[in-house]
Amino acid sequence: MDDKNKLINVDNDSSSSDDDEQLLTKKPPLSLPASHSNETEASTSRNQPQVSENGTFDTSIDVPPLIGITADAPNDVTTLQNGSHNVEQSPEPVFHIRSRTSAAQINKIQYESLDYDVCDNALFQDEQRQRLQDRFSLRTNVIRWIIFILIGIMTALIACTIDIVIEELSELKYMFLKSSVDNNVPISDREGGDLALPFLWWILLSIVPVAIGASMVTFIEPITAGSGIPQVKSYLNGVKVPRIVRIKTLAVKSIGVITSVVGGLAGGKEGPMIHAGAVVAAGISQGKSTTFVKDFRIFKAFRDDHEKRDFVLGGAAAGVSAAFGAPIGGMLFSLEEAASFWNQNLIWRTLIASIISSFTLNIVLSAYHGLKDFTFTGLFNLGKFDQPLSFEYFELPIFMLFGVTGGLLGAAWNYLNMRINKFRKRYVPWKVGKVCEAILVSIVGVSMAAGMIYFINDCRPLGNDPTIHPVQLFCEDNEYNAVAALWFQTPEATVRALFHDPPGSHKILTLAMFTLVYYVLSCATFGLNVSLGVFIPVALVGAAWGRLIAMLLFYLFPAAQFLHPGKYALIGAAANLGGVLRMTISLSVILMETTGVETSFFFPLIIALITAKWIGDSFNEGVYDTVIEVNNVPMLSWEPLPQYKGLTANAIMSQPVICIKRVDSAHYIYDVLRKCQHNGFPVVDNVEGDRRSKGRVCGIILRSQLIVILLKSLYVENKHFWLPETTIQTFRDVYPRYPSIKSVRPLDRKINYTVDLSLFMNHSPIRVNAHDCVPKIFNIFRALGLRHMLVINNENRIAGIITRADFIYK
Repeated sequence: MDDKNKLINVDNDSSSSDDDEQLLTKKPPLSLPASHSNETEASTSRNQPQVSENGTFDTSIDVPPLIGITADAPNDVTTLQNGSHNVEQSPEPVFHIRSRTSAAQINKIQYESLDYDVCDNALFQDEQRQRLQDRFSLRTNVIRWIIFILIGIMTALIACTIDIVIEELSELKYMFLKSSVDNNVPISDREGGDLALPFLWWILLSIVPVAIGASMVTFIEPITAGSGIPQVKSYLNGVKVPRIVRIKTLAVKSIGVITSVVGGLAGGKEGPMIHAGAVVAAGISQGKSTTFVKDFRIFKAFRDDHEKRDFVLGGAAAGVSAAFGAPIGGMLFSLEEAASFWNQNLIWRTLIASIISSFTLNIVLSAYHGLKDFTFTGLFNLGKFDQPLSFEYFELPIFMLFGVTGGLLGAAWNYLNMRINKFRKRYVPWKVGKVCEAILVSIVGVSMAAGMIYFINDCRPLGNDPTIHPVQLFCEDNEYNAVAALWFQTPEATVRALFHDPPGSHKILTLAMFTLVYYVLSCATFGLNVSLGVFIPVALVGAAWGRLIAMLLFYLFPAAQFLHPGKYALIGAAANLGGVLRMTISLSVILMETTGVETSFFFPLIIALITAKWIGDSFNEGVYDTVIEVNNVPMLSWEPLPQYKGLTANAIMSQPVICIKRVDSAHYIYDVLRKCQHNGFPVVDNVEGDRRSKGRVCGIILRSQLIVILLKSLYVENKHFWLPETTIQTFRDVYPRYPSIKSVRPLDRKINYTVDLSLFMNHSPIRVNAHDCVPKIFNIFRALGLRHMLVINNENRIAGIITRADFIYK
């Protein structure tokens, strides 16, 4: 990820929404005259973001690289809810928000991180020991496999439903349009119908479903916009994306992709299936529904971010497998493009989920289409080539040139799409405007298609092309309009036609104009507030220009026998996909599985893909990474940024840090949680007085744990009541929507109560020395999926804290 990335989006959807990237730190107390106090406060308000009532930054104004918002409050608490500043003396150092990288500007919202590091506290250790005694570990492993199988089955059933509905509605739409065109073709200047009528019908049948889908996405669940792959990729990287795995998200995503594809937008249903699989995996693995407030009391052992992450990865793989009928490709896609953490066992489980998903979809769709041999492989069915595809070795330079072309076109596509999306984000912020924009793009697409059909005279004899809805228009009897054949079907069917149509099925002008028009339409469509994927339109553009180049070469060298148009359409699609998506291994396997080509043709595919990726990477990143960059998601790349090389922990950590004593006042903990929004607090002992920041580190406690402790009154004074019944499940039961501190009543009557964190805190937090180098720290942080990393000195005293924010260079 390049160094322009910033932080965004806290999941305020959860009532316990907090921001561990906002680091609250301390500095020595100020003692200013009253007159200077007002000046300082006024100056701060001019140059720094205001703190809202929920503790997040108001980023509607510019934020400088370094921020120091001072505030004074008792008991180590500093950020006042009204954002005001007080500079009176206090027994503890006054806190200020140090945010070299964390106060990024983005729509007044910020992301949270996920807790992929297991909280290894005493309760968790007790559970582990119990599992060894009663063979619970064996049962858990068996249940884990069962969940992956259920994920594959449910994802396939959802994919089948979406595919059948799209196919039936598209069939009705294009049959009606064909009939309307046939009945309104003017026979002469004075006789016959008016072609304006089918044109108006086409616009109406396009904008109505598009308007419905865009309205649902915009007003009900905005997170369902796009394919969902960038959001799933961010989630698996450790970023908590708001509302990404909700049941309502799945419902809106499914209906949205149906309406968008039926409406004729330049997109496909394959990308959203990956998001749908992730939602299914997250829902099944938790054994409860927070949307319907229903707990089935199963799979309780998997209710944490670490376990949920692995299931979501399996769901993404099952979604790819269902979309393309490619179980091996689904597993490779999840590892190459989506996953940030994996192991050998996870590879096997994702493969099982992919195989089960592909097998289930094969059975259901084969039965639906009346096939007895179960040959319907996936939603993206490109058909099998009649003859095995072969190549000569002198064609390899041509395939490399295809890769160069795909890389250049893909880089240009990504750049134009990024500029368009930034324009949308800035100038189309209104919800109604987003819906109107989707309708406008739909109208423009229909108008451009109708213009091509009307003005390009490309007639072909019937029978040579397996066209589903042949339109005669101005052609002679027993002929059909080849331009209309490209538009009067779904984009997936058009890709299949370009692969398998016999030579001479299109004019050079037809494919040239179609490539140009669809290139622009696909670039303008991806980023609308609709549920659509980018795989199909990109493959369609590549297949079109690949077949076009084959036709041009055949026109120049008519004696060349190796110029098979379908073969070059496949290479063009692969090169264009490689230039836009920047995937290689998984993409080549997916194309091989969807077309059934021989393994010997893997070499030309991988040459085109790798060349396209290399060329495209010279200009910009892939489309999914570009979307992540536009949305300023704090993704951690595989390697630390060059700006951090040569630095130590002292240079990036935030310090001093709010700490909590191992046995501390409940009132103090309540005040800390109420007046700051941070998610992790170091636990210290050997504290002299109230100088908590000078204590020795003995663990770390999470905000969610502290709120549960206060809600359930787990105090030392009434320990004999709750201790026998408190287990790790006490905290898992409230996952993932942890309660807010606002749900805790003021502790007026319990002001003298204390909390002993020995039972609840993580006794083994990851700690580094203040002099450790940043690249080493980054590798540890990313490999373990940490949310907080403590920085200590040689005496094991807290020196600072590092979070995801500190690795995102601003």
